[in-house]
Amino acid sequence: MKLKLLIGAIALSATTLSNYCFSQAYPYLKPETRVLKIIEKNFTDATGQYKLMAGELAPGQFPKSYDSLSGKLETSNSGWWCSGFFPGSLLMLYQENHDQSLLTEANRKLWELEKEQYNTHTHDLGFMMYCSFGNAIKIAPKPEDKQILLNSAKSLATRFSPKVGCIKSWDSKPSDYLVIIDNMMNLELLFWATRETGDSSYYKIAVTHANTTMKNHYRADYSSYHVINYNPETGEVQQRKTAQGYANESAWARGQVWGLYGYTVMYRETKDKKYLEQAEHIAHFILTNPNLPADKIPYWDFNAPNIPNALRDASAGAIMASALLELCRYADKKEALNYFNTAQTILKNLSSPVYKAAAGTNGGFILKHSVGHMPQKTEVDAPLSYADYYFIEAMKRYKKFAK
Repeated sequence: MKLKLLIGAIALSATTLSNYCFSQAYPYLKPETRVLKIIEKNFTDATGQYKLMAGELAPGQFPKSYDSLSGKLETSNSGWWCSGFFPGSLLMLYQENHDQSLLTEANRKLWELEKEQYNTHTHDLGFMMYCSFGNAIKIAPKPEDKQILLNSAKSLATRFSPKVGCIKSWDSKPSDYLVIIDNMMNLELLFWATRETGDSSYYKIAVTHANTTMKNHYRADYSSYHVINYNPETGEVQQRKTAQGYANESAWARGQVWGLYGYTVMYRETKDKKYLEQAEHIAHFILTNPNLPADKIPYWDFNAPNIPNALRDASAGAIMASALLELCRYADKKEALNYFNTAQTILKNLSSPVYKAAAGTNGGFILKHSVGHMPQKTEVDAPLSYADYYFIEAMKRYKKFAK
């Protein structure tokens, strides 16, 4: 009972802080009028792009990427980990411009996504369901959508092992228990489930996973490994490696910003300062890295061998901007300014023709030049649904500082 009361107090405190921050504003975190105007144009352009994309999707299809050589949209079914980003992006754009056609399309895709609430073979239910239905309940909190999210949290919780102290990421052979840094992004769904139901088991799973990840995924310089392979019987680390990065000991860019975002969420949901410290340590690693370009859009891996000619990853830039625009709310003034100004720089550069697609091009995606899986040579220097999602989210977060 005490834990439930504490969780409720934390949730209330977080809500109160959020309302205070954006009603009073931070006097030292001032959005530029020019950037706000750029963002409004971006939202208008994005609406056109997503209407274009929606017209290309058959029932049951969700956008993944676009092949500029063949001119074909690359799609998935609802079981792919990125399936929630398209309806989530539509819903966030609808909040900005109230275009009913976006909401209609989002609801159509949500209906096609519903069945994944019972999917116990993926750790990505946070991405799939909270980025979609989680945005839907912010617009219209329907009981049936909340139940879908709760069932999704239950499904995610089945992948947790008390012996390992983590939610399993990828299914593999019985002697392996694979956990990737990306999984930090799926914990927000569990915190929501505890707030909604008062059941602290979801909260405890999220905290345990984050603590185990903080212990085993991070190096002394606060860079992260991509994959940890645990012994499922003892919980001991068997292997530290990469899947999507350049090398086992390299710092895969998107992995670093998944962790930055994830530990920022951990602090928001628990108010435990160790998570704030972790997020700030990760931010320091990224922002002081000699291989971070001046425009703040990371190379796909901080240790890519062909820097400065390595490909950039716009998705990593968008995720980083969104994370920093939350982290700056919790940091002291000096660091907050650094985080805010870095995010602002990223938004400016992602809004330039270098990264932002011209109207009617790019298969309807907003951003160009992301890197999905370099080792497998898939979605390389291509648009990605999650790059767009976090770009939209970052712009929405930036706008709040003007209120």
